[in-house]
Amino acid sequence: MGEKGYEGVDIDFEYILASDRDAFTAFVWEVAETMRANGYHTSVALAPKTSSDQPGLLYEGKDYRALGEAADHVLLMTYEWGYTYGPPMAVAPIHQVRRVVEYALTQIPAEKIDLGIPNYGYDWPLPYVRGVTKAATVNNIQAVRIAIAYGVAIQFDELSQSPFFTYNTEGTEHEVWFEDVRSLQAKFNLIKEYSLRGCGYWQIMQWFRANWLLLRDNFYILK
Repeated sequence: MGEKGYEGVDIDFEYILASDRDAFTAFVWEVAETMRANGYHTSVALAPKTSSDQPGLLYEGKDYRALGEAADHVLLMTYEWGYTYGPPMAVAPIHQVRRVVEYALTQIPAEKIDLGIPNYGYDWPLPYVRGVTKAATVNNIQAVRIAIAYGVAIQFDELSQSPFFTYNTEGTEHEVWFEDVRSLQAKFNLIKEYSLRGCGYWQIMQWFRANWLLLRDNFYILK
C-alpha cells in the first residue's frame, strides 16, 4: 500500500460460514490493528442484513456489532436485490435499503457506516424463469439509450424510488431497471437523514457524470 499510495484496505469476503463467524471477526481485528499501527485504515463490506439472526450463507457469518467495533468503518452492500439470476426489480430499492440502514444503526455508530450505492442496472429478457433467465448488466447511460432507441417511456417506481422501462426486440419483451439522479438522490437523502459517514460505489468504472455532479451538490467532498 505504501508503494501504491493507498490509504487503507477494504475486506470484502463473502459466503462466510456461520461456524467461521468469530474467526472472521478475529481476522478483521488483526488486519485493522496492523493497519492502524502503520497509519492505514480498514473497512469491511457487510452483506445487507435486517436482523442479527437473519438466515442465509451471505449473512450468518457476519456479526455487525463485532465487525463494526473491529474496523474503522464499514460498507453496507445495499444493492443486488435485482441481480443477474433473480427476477426483474430495482437493484437497490430505497425501502429495502432503509431497512438495512436502520438495523445497522442498532449495531454500529452512524459515523462508521458507508452506504453502498450501485452504479449500474440490469436488462432482463421476459418471461422470467427461475434458474434459466439471465439478466445482462447495463450502465445507466446505456439504459437510457436503449429506451430512446426503442421509443419507450422511462417510468419511475415510487416505492423503490427507481427508474425502469420495458421494450420489445425480435419478439422478446425486456424489462430494464437502473439508476438515475432521482434514485441516487433518494439514497443521498438517506445518508443525510441518518448522518452516515458517507457512501461507496459498486462500481465506479461505469462512467455516469450526472452522479458525480449530484454528489458534489449534496456533499462537501474532501480529496
